[in-house]
Amino acid sequence: MLDRSSKLILGLALLAAVLGGIVEHGARQPTATDTSPSTLIGQPLPALALPDLDGRMHALAEYRGRRVLLNFWATWCGPCLDEMPALQRAQRKFGEQGAIVVGIGMDSADRVRAFLAGHPVNYPILLGDMRSPSTTLRLGDTAKILPYSVLIDADGRILDAHAGALSNARLEEWLGGKKNPH
Repeated sequence: MLDRSSKLILGLALLAAVLGGIVEHGARQPTATDTSPSTLIGQPLPALALPDLDGRMHALAEYRGRRVLLNFWATWCGPCLDEMPALQRAQRKFGEQGAIVVGIGMDSADRVRAFLAGHPVNYPILLGDMRSPSTTLRLGDTAKILPYSVLIDADGRILDAHAGALSNARLEEWLGGKKNPH
């Protein structure tokens, strides 16, 4: 059993922990530089240039004028790999209408290259920057979940973002042009 002074010390420690949690939570409130998906929607795509598998840099602005689905994935991510056939079907279906899927591998160039040698895709693949802040974080993946997708309109504005694999219905909506700016 605890004596009275031990109970007092325990109570004060608990109170200090609760107050510390409240202060810490308050310090984490969104700021003007918050990159959560909700704060990015409607904003211009940040100026990003990423290398392809041959090391050539590509500015994402190169795709301006087209609806773009940026799909972040990694070779070790099962749901990412499961999603790839649906992305290929969507690229085949909507590519002629000007939409494009751009895969962004969040992995080493060697691993991505080796994976794609056995599982080629019909859309361009670039390599994301994994250094902090990573490319996915810069585009709102604060939960650090892969796959992660970002929809960009033809004017270069972010229309939507989604953590996890995209359903066929969402792919149809996004690349078919049914998703409009907020």
